[in-house]
Amino acid sequence: MHPDKQGTIAEAWAAERPALRPISMPFHGYVEQPLRVSSTCLISVDRNRYSVPATWAGKVVSVRISATHVRVAAEGEMIAEHERLFGRDQLACQPWHYVPILETKPGALRHGQPFIEWQLPLAIMAVRTFLLKQPKGDRAFTDLLLAARSSGLEALDVACQLALEHGHPHASVVLNELRRLTEPMHRPIMEVPVALILRNEPTANCGRYDSLLGGCHV
Repeated sequence: MHPDKQGTIAEAWAAERPALRPISMPFHGYVEQPLRVSSTCLISVDRNRYSVPATWAGKVVSVRISATHVRVAAEGEMIAEHERLFGRDQLACQPWHYVPILETKPGALRHGQPFIEWQLPLAIMAVRTFLLKQPKGDRAFTDLLLAARSSGLEALDVACQLALEHGHPHASVVLNELRRLTEPMHRPIMEVPVALILRNEPTANCGRYDSLLGGCHV
């Protein structure tokens, strides 16, 4: 029973609810603190480590710790988000945070922990295995990952599948397929300015070519 009214609590709630002020925006409860990103692009929260985009290595960021997530903000933008870990000495790592490093250190593909444990689609893994057996294969696969930053991993997966079907999983072939998938199919049609529109369009008259023969006979 409701302590002040007759009836159940559910009935009292149904009667009072229309008079309550509606919630205009959700409440986000979190603890915020500034942290410096390490040289390995990590921050430490409650003895667990979380990755941050490589461009922020050595810089101070704002870390927002909620009951379920760890979010990292800088310069008014959210730059990283992880599910919160509750154990100790655990690592939450997003390989995309480390892709820019490959531009100067492509060898990290073979030895860097973020890339060794990266679970890529099967077609991309097949192309990676093929390229890493070739001279300068690290650089070639790095170019594919850098291109996938804007096109997305799904498009790269399709491009790798097409290259494998053709039997030529080289980086140049994959990039060509990726451009075909991501570039617009039709170029925009340009409108002809009114001043350039012909008032009297020429008519097709193939007989005019006979005048070029003159008096010659074939």
